Amino acid sequence: MVLRIISPDGTLFEGEVTKVTLPGAIGLFTVLDNHAPLLSTLRAGEMLYETREKEERKMTIEGGIVDVKANIVSVCI
Repeated sequence: MVLRIISPDGTLFEGEVTKVTLPGAIGLFTVLDNHAPLLSTLRAGEMLYETREKEERKMTIEGGIVDVKANIVSVCI
C-alpha cells in the first residue's frame, strides 16, 4: 500500500509500506494492506511505519487526520 504524509510545508513522505500504526483519537490502531476505508482524527504521539524493505520508521506528530481508501493511506499532519 502507499503511505502519503502531508504537512502544510508539503509532502514529507510518499512510498510503499507494509503497515502503518497511528495514534487515533481513542487509541493506537494499525493499517495493513486491503484495510477497509477509514477516516479518523489523530492525536499527538508517534506514527510508526514499515517500508517494503522492512525498515521501521518513526515520526512524532502533533495530531491530524488520516484517510484510508483503496490501499492509499493519506496522513495530514
